[in-house]
Amino acid sequence: MGSEHTIHAFDQELTALRGTIERMGRLAESQFADAMKAITTGDAELAAAVIAGDAEIDRLEHQVESMAVRLLALRQPMAGDLREIVAAFRISSDLERMGDFARTIAKRAVTIGALPVPPPAVPSLGWMGESVLGMIRDMVTAYATRNAELATAVRNRDGEVDHAYTALFRELLTYMMESPQQITGCTHLLFAAKAIERVGDHATNVAENVCFLVKGKLPSDERPKDDRSSEVT
Repeated sequence: MGSEHTIHAFDQELTALRGTIERMGRLAESQFADAMKAITTGDAELAAAVIAGDAEIDRLEHQVESMAVRLLALRQPMAGDLREIVAAFRISSDLERMGDFARTIAKRAVTIGALPVPPPAVPSLGWMGESVLGMIRDMVTAYATRNAELATAVRNRDGEVDHAYTALFRELLTYMMESPQQITGCTHLLFAAKAIERVGDHATNVAENVCFLVKGKLPSDERPKDDRSSEVT
């Protein structure tokens, strides 16, 4: 009876850990979506809500860490259960960073919203953000459903985001050269675009850890990348 009780308690704690990770992922998704809406519409109130909401993602990360440490210390998990806990550590860290970058985008939204004329590349930034938001949604679904194929598809889309970032980088440089009064706004958009690209990177990290969780190993092939912004002159 004692052994059965211990196994049941362990399963309950693992389920709680998974639920917390999924809740954290959905919050990161909504935070990013709101940050993008704020920067493309100039909604300062929504941006402020995103900035304030980052604290909840941080709190959930600490909660995941505490739960995972407890499981490691008291349950001594093996095989798949151990992978679950290792993946939780990794995934929660990436989700926390995604929350940080959403906050960064929101801060830029506040600054850009105060400018007399919005930078002309805002629509391009919005398209890039929609691509990353789709990655986040699928990434969270892949984790919740243990879908390695969907996780792999998310991973393979990271190169598209890098390509979009490079194109936007070129576009913003062109605007700044043609219209010096746009330099301030375009510079803030450059920082926001880099934050969006980094969110895509972290979503890809999570997708890779879903593959690790399901298959017992990380993808062996090199991640597709296409960020050529350093080559733009």
